Amino acid sequence: MSGATFRIAREEWRALARNRAGVIATLLVVALIAVAALVSIERRAAIEQQRAAYQASVDSEFDAQPDRHPHRMVHYGQFVFRPIDSLAFFDFGVDGFTGNTVFLEGHRQNSANFSEARQSSLLLRFGQLTPAFVLQTLAPLLIVFLAFSSVARERERGTLRLLLAQGINGRRVLAGKFLGHGVVAIAIAIPAFAVLIGFAVAGEARWSAALLLILGYSAWLLLWAAIAVLVSASAKRARDSLTALVGIWMVVVILLPRALPEAAAARTPLPTKIESEVALHQELLNIGDSHNPDDPYFADFKAKTLARYGVDSVEKLPVQYAGLVGVEGERLTTQLHARAADAGFAREESQNAFVRAFGVISPLLAIRDLSMALTGSDLAAHQDFLNQAESFRYRFVQILNRMQVDLIPNVNAGEDPRIAADNWQRVPRFTYVDRDTVATRSPRIAGSLAVLLGWLIVLGLAAMPIARNLGRAAR
Repeated sequence: MSGATFRIAREEWRALARNRAGVIATLLVVALIAVAALVSIERRAAIEQQRAAYQASVDSEFDAQPDRHPHRMVHYGQFVFRPIDSLAFFDFGVDGFTGNTVFLEGHRQNSANFSEARQSSLLLRFGQLTPAFVLQTLAPLLIVFLAFSSVARERERGTLRLLLAQGINGRRVLAGKFLGHGVVAIAIAIPAFAVLIGFAVAGEARWSAALLLILGYSAWLLLWAAIAVLVSASAKRARDSLTALVGIWMVVVILLPRALPEAAAARTPLPTKIESEVALHQELLNIGDSHNPDDPYFADFKAKTLARYGVDSVEKLPVQYAGLVGVEGERLTTQLHARAADAGFAREESQNAFVRAFGVISPLLAIRDLSMALTGSDLAAHQDFLNQAESFRYRFVQILNRMQVDLIPNVNAGEDPRIAADNWQRVPRFTYVDRDTVATRSPRIAGSLAVLLGWLIVLGLAAMPIARNLGRAAR
């Protein structure tokens, strides 16, 4: 780095220090980031504690059920709650909209419920107060207001011509201005970066995730510093630069991230809940009715069951036939619900892929995707929770069905056969395993980082002709 470049950066810092409005705005944004981090950490801890308490409560209530028929316990069901990633305080992602609780029961695959968006005011849809929200939305606007006059001011005052006349070329002018505002841009994020490093040091978060977040957000903020300096160097007046930069901010940060999901939804529409339920009901009727003795599928199942046990009537089976029917019926319905869920996930992924493809136009999409992936708050993490919950639901229901098969007599069981209550404690409890590590997320992370770094490279290339145009001002 040349001495001239550093001197220009130092003079830019002095000019920023004399700008009281800019200093106050910067301190407010820095304070807001710090407050957002502290509030989000406390909020995450409270939510995690609350969900753990609810999970313990519903588990103990399940264990405390009296003697019952196992199929009644199948419909009594279990609630499972999604735990929160340790870094989710930084970016809550889609968690506020997807729901966090699933009721597990036989014959059905229920969706997640109790999302904050359905229980909170509409303000939630404008963004939660998290470090990610401030850095993604407000920090770029602050950088714009700090840097919009960086070069245009020199041109209006005539000092740009003096700088160039002293032998300082346009490239060094731009480099000095970018250094000055790049350092300020990174400094704005120091509270958030410090918290991430603190979590990694304390062992609460993986170092890889924390460092990649710091790298991604540094690239995002430097990108805005570069845009602001280049637009300022291209504009004849500072007010023209400010107008152009605010317009760019509105398109990149506000308009495109909200318009593209709507376009994706129109391109790949998702069926409504009612439409999905009707379609599933129709398919359930087609696979067989276990309550109809004349149903072709279950008539064939009955014949195969009798042959397997070497008897000629249901009454002679050594196990309860109704339980066997329950086991088979659950297998069929689970396969059907799994296909429907996979189709829904595929549609959602198609929508997301469409939106991510426009990350080259709006780098906010790239930093947002990177942020959610590294904090375990993206749609892929939510779907992983649903998949694990469904796998557990099937095992849970089939264990109860097997209890019906093995513990209830096949004949002369009485009108209300029951099994002992201590059997409920043999039923396993749901434990979520975070399988979505940084390594498994690497394709999404690499793609997002490539977009951000690509923007920096493109801006660096664009700086060359702008620097040459500055050099002509001295002639």
